[in-house]
Amino acid sequence: MVDRRVTRNMGRGRPARDGSLPRSRSVRHPTAPWQGAGPHRPGPAELPRELLTVSHALTEARNEDEILRLAMEHVPAVGPYTAEAGYLRVNGRLAPVPRAGTDHPPAVDRAVRELAGRDGPVDVPGRSPGRALALRGPGGVHGYLVVTCRSRPTDAHDVLLAMLVRLTAAALSAAVAHRRRQEDALELHRLRRERATLQQRMISLVVEAGHQRAVHQALADVAASGGGQEAITGVLHELTGFPVLLEDRFGRLRSWTGPGRPDPYPDPDPARHEEVLQQAARRGGPVRVKDRLIRVIRPRGEVLGVLALIDPREEADHYAEFALEHAAMSLAMELSHLRHLAEVELRLRRELVDDLLAGTDETSAYARSEALGHDLRRDQYVVVVRWSSQAPDDAFARTVGRAASAVGMRSLVTRRSGHVVLVAEGRPPDRALYEALVRETGTHDGTIGVSARCDTLDGIPGGYQEALRALEVRRRSRCRYGTTFFDDLGLYRILGPGGDYQELEGFVREWLGRLVDYDGRHRAALVETLSRYFDCGGNYAETAESLTIHRSTLRYRLQRIREISGRDLTNVEDRLNLQVATRVWKVMLGEPG
Repeated sequence: MVDRRVTRNMGRGRPARDGSLPRSRSVRHPTAPWQGAGPHRPGPAELPRELLTVSHALTEARNEDEILRLAMEHVPAVGPYTAEAGYLRVNGRLAPVPRAGTDHPPAVDRAVRELAGRDGPVDVPGRSPGRALALRGPGGVHGYLVVTCRSRPTDAHDVLLAMLVRLTAAALSAAVAHRRRQEDALELHRLRRERATLQQRMISLVVEAGHQRAVHQALADVAASGGGQEAITGVLHELTGFPVLLEDRFGRLRSWTGPGRPDPYPDPDPARHEEVLQQAARRGGPVRVKDRLIRVIRPRGEVLGVLALIDPREEADHYAEFALEHAAMSLAMELSHLRHLAEVELRLRRELVDDLLAGTDETSAYARSEALGHDLRRDQYVVVVRWSSQAPDDAFARTVGRAASAVGMRSLVTRRSGHVVLVAEGRPPDRALYEALVRETGTHDGTIGVSARCDTLDGIPGGYQEALRALEVRRRSRCRYGTTFFDDLGLYRILGPGGDYQELEGFVREWLGRLVDYDGRHRAALVETLSRYFDCGGNYAETAESLTIHRSTLRYRLQRIREISGRDLTNVEDRLNLQVATRVWKVMLGEPG
């Protein structure tokens, strides 16, 4: 309701308590201010109809801003008033509602805020004295309407202005209530949506927790029962429904559970497999590679294998990934345990082999070999392996042991400086071990020496020397790569380690001394030329080709050999002794082949 001071400052009359126009006192014609100028203004008979129209328009307005602007536009219709400014309460503070092309002076803003919900006078710069009329509703003041007068208003004008203020306040109250109902409805909808989301999430969590418990329980049962890698992959297949495979570090199949196993399983591409391992290691979790969802088994940074689900349609969800992840963790513990056992067994085998090569008591050796599953009571052979492209470390020792197992050799393995040693049950196959190592290493630059049969434990140290002798003879022969048995050395058995070096050196000096001295003084290669000549059976063309020299050069060198040594290459005895001397020079005295 408009403050009664409005009538004192803006009119002489006062509206009745019921809001009707006063019947006494002279009333100035409300249309007088607009006579003779401007558009048509409603007369006294038209004002109630105009107010009804305004009331309907205010009621139909969509929001508070629109209501206040509509009221400000109709202020001049109820009397000699001008709407100077309008304010709405927004978030507890009065905010001006700008009109087109006008700004609120800061002084007016301050004056309106200082009224604190009351009606009161406001000075509008450049205008006649104005008044701020509070737009009150059930919830308090919704805003303000600031008006000024162009002339002195009548009581009727004040009453009409008061009615417009009430209609505006009522429309604002309805709009505020409607907005709050909408906000409440939106908030209720949001809360219901959040509740539905939380319920769905809770259901998902319950399902997921149940699935996780099932995965943990199944894998725990496998661990409790002592099941190995086959049991773990079987549980993963049951949990996910996908075929499951387990590969070793090099991409070879260790286990397959479920349908669709390729036969034969394809050989891995080493470069591609290494690239996949590096990609999966960078990701740290399950990685999709073509039709597989793989997880690298990598405890403490060492890759032990790859676990994978066969999923060509990409149907695996996060439940399957969770099962894959935890199965990989179980396999990491299982494979680490197996690796530890293998390392312990390898160390025990090495210690036994070292003792056998050095000589040990039979009782202890037999007991330890039985614990390791090796039968020392059978005939034993000592095998020495040297590979130019492989360092003789633990990794290569494991490779040799794996290759020996692949060809059916039951053996004990150790490593020495520069080579790997095996003590094998029974005579090794002639070429099988070498060919298996060629496949394992991917190179042919290896040499293997095999001893004669050792029918007692006391013969194993000597067998080791025989295997070394066979290895060295092979390495210094024309075909240095492959396998040589000590039994096949013939004359060369006397040229190996353990012989009389002084006597052999004297023999070499007697037959080759002049040639060796000449080569030393002139940086020539007469001894090597003579050795190649004998290796090639006296064939000029083959000898020249092996030395990469011309045949005429070879003839010249052979002539110089005859002149310097004083030996006749056509004499059978001289030829035999020279050939043996060159062999001793190459094999026993360590000259390069």
